[in-house]
Amino acid sequence: MRVFKIFVAFTIALYLFFIAIFFVTQRSLLYYPNHSYVPLSEAHANRALQEVSIRTSDGIDLKAWYAPSTTKPLTVVFFHGNAASLYATAQIADPYVAAGYGVLLTKYRGYSGLSGSPTETGLYNDGRACLRELMRRGVASTHIILFGHALGSGVAVQMAEEFQVGGLMLLAPYLSIPKLARISFPFFPSSLLALDRFENEKKIGKIHAPLLIVNGEEDRVIPPLQGNRLFALANQPKEFHSLPGRGHNDAFGQFTTLSIDWMGRACNPN
Repeated sequence: MRVFKIFVAFTIALYLFFIAIFFVTQRSLLYYPNHSYVPLSEAHANRALQEVSIRTSDGIDLKAWYAPSTTKPLTVVFFHGNAASLYATAQIADPYVAAGYGVLLTKYRGYSGLSGSPTETGLYNDGRACLRELMRRGVASTHIILFGHALGSGVAVQMAEEFQVGGLMLLAPYLSIPKLARISFPFFPSSLLALDRFENEKKIGKIHAPLLIVNGEEDRVIPPLQGNRLFALANQPKEFHSLPGRGHNDAFGQFTTLSIDWMGRACNPN
């Protein structure tokens, strides 16, 4: 009996130790920032893009790449996933620019050599600063289409809740970070431990802008079922597409085609 009690005590202590490690290191598991910045002049990006400097309400200096709209009234604002950089996301702008839309490629604090460290609150401040910079440049909020990929879907959903935007596009979205964490760490109480929560499922029902959700059927990072459930919680007008044979990072080509068609049909700025 004494040996059993020692074993139980050791097991509990070891479990609590691993919980403590998870709690302390969780942001390094969620965010994978690239710490080097590639200037726009060296990025071989679309020539319509220009570098924009943006300061957040809490004093962080950001950079974004911006191409003003030409023949369409809408501007797409892209919020990237947890391991992207401006250089890596530059090609996303090409089809939208070619179709006449404006594009703003955002970058979070701590990424691409920018100052600060990423947190949920910080990323929301970054998103607000980017949208306000667009509006300062004369782009009405109702002419803004938010585009969030993976982690960025949480930023896009929060911005769509706060601003009256023209539309919301989500590629590989999730219900919340705690529900994602349960998949990789099923034995930890993620709902209690998560510092950064990005609770899309609690916010999506408050949004009334036109919505497009797209999942890759073979996504092994974010289960497509979470996108399906998020779509079920959303208000009309909404549209959903599942892409056969596509995973987490290889769906952008089909997504842009779908999204350009969707914007032409569903998003009518006032």
